[in-house]
Amino acid sequence: MSTEAQSATAPQPNIFMPRAAEIVRAKQITATEKHFTLKMKDGRPMTFEPGQMLEVSVFGFGEIPIGYASPPTRTQTFDIVVRKVGRVSGAITALEEGQTLYVRGPLGHGFPLDKLRGHDILIVAGGIGLCPTRSLILYILDRRSEFKKFTLFFGVKTPQEQLFLDDLALWRKSTDVAYYETVDRADANWKGNVGVITTLFKKVSVDPGTRVVICGPPIMYKFVIAELDGIGVPRTNIYVDLERRMKCGVGKCGHCQINDKYVCLDGPVFCFKDIENLEEAFR
Repeated sequence: MSTEAQSATAPQPNIFMPRAAEIVRAKQITATEKHFTLKMKDGRPMTFEPGQMLEVSVFGFGEIPIGYASPPTRTQTFDIVVRKVGRVSGAITALEEGQTLYVRGPLGHGFPLDKLRGHDILIVAGGIGLCPTRSLILYILDRRSEFKKFTLFFGVKTPQEQLFLDDLALWRKSTDVAYYETVDRADANWKGNVGVITTLFKKVSVDPGTRVVICGPPIMYKFVIAELDGIGVPRTNIYVDLERRMKCGVGKCGHCQINDKYVCLDGPVFCFKDIENLEEAFR
C-alpha cells in the first residue's frame, strides 16, 4: 500500500495532544541549525505529506512550528531542523540522542502532489527554506519516474550557512536532479556561483509549463516571481511556503492570519495566484 493510501486509511492522531518522539540522531549542521531524526515512541509512524508541518515542544518551555525535513516515503523515522533563535528553540537544540521531544501533527496543507506529477519541477530554496522543501525534494527523487525534468536552486548568504552537506554532495553528482547553488558572499574556498539566487536563472532554460515551488526569506519571493513572470510561468503554477508565520498551528491564536487566510489551516503551502494580492504575506 502506498504512503498516501496509508495516510488516508490510518486513524489520525488528536492534533491537540502531543506525542512523545525519541531523538535517534542529533547533529549540529551550522552555527545555528541542528538536524534531528525522530522516531515515535508509541510505535505509530508519523504519516504526512511533503510541505506539512508539526508543532515541536519541550515541556516547561513551550512549542514551535517546524516543517518536516524528510519525505513520507521513508516511514520509520522523520527529520526536522531547528534554528536556535529563542527560548523554545534553545531548549530543543540543547537535546541530544536518546532524549525525548513532543510533537503534534501533521498540520496544514502541503505541496499539491497531484498537480506536480507529470510536469517539469523547479524548486527555489533560500537559506533555511531548504528544510521544508527537502521533504519534497527527496519525495521526488524517491519517485523520480512520476515527474519530468527536475531542477533545484539553493542559495545562502555564505558557504558556512549551507545545510545538508551530504545531500548537496549527492545532488551535485546526480543525474536525477539539475542542481544549482549560489552564495551571496564567497570565501577563499568557494568555487561556485556568487550572487543572489535569481542569478541562477541565467544558467538554465525554464519551460513556461514548469511547476515552481518557492521557499525562503520574504525578500526573495518578489524577485523570483519577477523572473518567472518574465519566463511566462503562470502564477497558477507557482506554489509558495509561508510556514514562518505560524505559531499555534490550529487556527486559534490568530498569529498567522493574513486577511481571510490562516497560514496554519489554509497553508502553509499556497498557490501564489490565490495570495498574490496579500502584500503582508511577503514582508
